[in-house]
Amino acid sequence: MKPSDLEFLAALCRSRAGLKVALEKTYLINSRLSPVARREGFASIDDMIAMVRSKREERLIWAVVEAMTGAETAFFFPRDAFNQFEKELLPAMAHRRPGGSVRIWSAACATGQEAYSLAMMAEEARGVLPGLKPELFGSDISERCLEKAQSGLYTQFEVQRGLPVRRLVAHFEKVDEMWSLDARVRQMVRWRRINLISDLSALGRFDIIFLRGVLATMDEAVRGRVLENVAVTLADDGFLVLSPGDEPAGLTSALTPVDGHPEVFGRDPDFRKAA
Repeated sequence: MKPSDLEFLAALCRSRAGLKVALEKTYLINSRLSPVARREGFASIDDMIAMVRSKREERLIWAVVEAMTGAETAFFFPRDAFNQFEKELLPAMAHRRPGGSVRIWSAACATGQEAYSLAMMAEEARGVLPGLKPELFGSDISERCLEKAQSGLYTQFEVQRGLPVRRLVAHFEKVDEMWSLDARVRQMVRWRRINLISDLSALGRFDIIFLRGVLATMDEAVRGRVLENVAVTLADDGFLVLSPGDEPAGLTSALTPVDGHPEVFGRDPDFRKAA
């Protein structure tokens, strides 16, 4: 790609989704955009970018931007975050919402492994947390990722990445060369395409939010805005789970650390943006 096209791509991804594009990693850019160019019938990435520049067709623009998100996910990864959810966060929230629903959001869920991991744990917890009514939501900016997530179909390689054998046996069925998640768990999760740099106030409040592996892919200038957008949707006593290194200090005052819970944050009581 020409330097001017690379600059155009970076600006496009930054403005549409807050994504940071490392211009020096041309091999990575090519590996992500080549399948899109083939799928869309272009002879080359250069031809596709030229069309985006000239026609400004929204469908094609988003096909390019979504490809650059570089979605990467796995079941129950990292284990520490899910152990904390299963043994501490979910029980605490279930006791705070006796007889009520616990709303759980996997933001930027990619192809669904994180959301389904949370769903499996919530389903299993019903036996030890009487009255638990989990409501699970998964969102991503990529329509193609969400389509795969909703199918509940995963390859042998995908189920081998973090999924314990006992949960594979309990919740999946082999279908030809794929593994199909059982309908009970699939139906626990509702899916929606969401752009995290947009206004999220209409989503309502969530009790537990996983926002992991996301901020590092975003332009530094929008990270604080994303955290504040998500904080708007966090219940006053809710938990936000981030990745190591994604601490909000210096980016926003909307969130405060939860004592004794690594990478877990709560909504600052003085934060009132759009609330």
